[in-house]
Amino acid sequence: MATQNQDRLRTHFSTLPTASHAQGWDSLWKEGTFIPWDRGCANPALVDLLASPQSPPTSLDPNPTPGAPAPGPSPTIELPGPLKADGKRSKVLVPGCGKGYDVALFASWGYDAYGLEVSEHAALAAREYLEGGGEAAKSGDNATKDDKIGRGVMKVVVGDYFEDGWFSECGANGVGEFDVIYDNTVSRLLFTTVIEDARADGLQQFLCALPPDLRPRWAKRTVSLLAPKGSLICLEFPTHKPAASAGPPWSLPPTVHVELLKQPGEDISYDDKGVVVATDRSETAQALIRVAHYTPKRTHGVGVVNGVVRDCVSVWKHK
Repeated sequence: MATQNQDRLRTHFSTLPTASHAQGWDSLWKEGTFIPWDRGCANPALVDLLASPQSPPTSLDPNPTPGAPAPGPSPTIELPGPLKADGKRSKVLVPGCGKGYDVALFASWGYDAYGLEVSEHAALAAREYLEGGGEAAKSGDNATKDDKIGRGVMKVVVGDYFEDGWFSECGANGVGEFDVIYDNTVSRLLFTTVIEDARADGLQQFLCALPPDLRPRWAKRTVSLLAPKGSLICLEFPTHKPAASAGPPWSLPPTVHVELLKQPGEDISYDDKGVVVATDRSETAQALIRVAHYTPKRTHGVGVVNGVVRDCVSVWKHK
């Protein structure tokens, strides 16, 4: 059953043509009184991963989601450090960053963190949060972790994920320059040309906001942006939502990422209920390899069902 917030958001977009949905999101950010997808902080699962990549805390409860990892510790995760051998800072990209909570968190660890937004007013809200004197962006979980490393850049740029015009604002000259990409937005859809009907089930992840036929395009673009030794961090949500209930957010069990990243850019298979089919098809040279997969001990409340964490975290690298 749809919630009051879902119904209100669907009504907001019901009279808008698809090409005008970006303006629809921007108007909500401009008004600033109805943004139910904003959770107010970075996901606790990301907080824990960055604090303890060698052994991020995991849930002890079995996750009933098909394809979810068994309870137990995750393997050691080797994320790119905030400083490279040449002393330059590693670059993090957070597509659809909303108010920039994840941007602030990564910067607190010393990374140069860049958020990408299609909405000018969302970007303004993020800049106010990050640079406008708001203590939350530099305290608590976002406090500087190592004074010797210091804080990295916190910057939000406006652009379309599938276009290249925003690269220069991130200090990038081309593709393959982001050492970490984090796929889990606290915001809204990012695109100007591919936005479909939308509603908010609380937290909206970037990939889960896309209609299924656009998933291969997401995979190909994400792989192209990731540095050769970079890490893609995915917070898999919603894993528990039936595929037949459509979206967004669309059902996103772990099988979706596995199938997409075997052959980035290629279509994946679905059964008659819209569930992604696990296959034994081979990996292409462009495939990303899953190096860690676990159910986190903590996540946002929207990812907890009957007291059990249903979100998953996966970490991917180039072959």
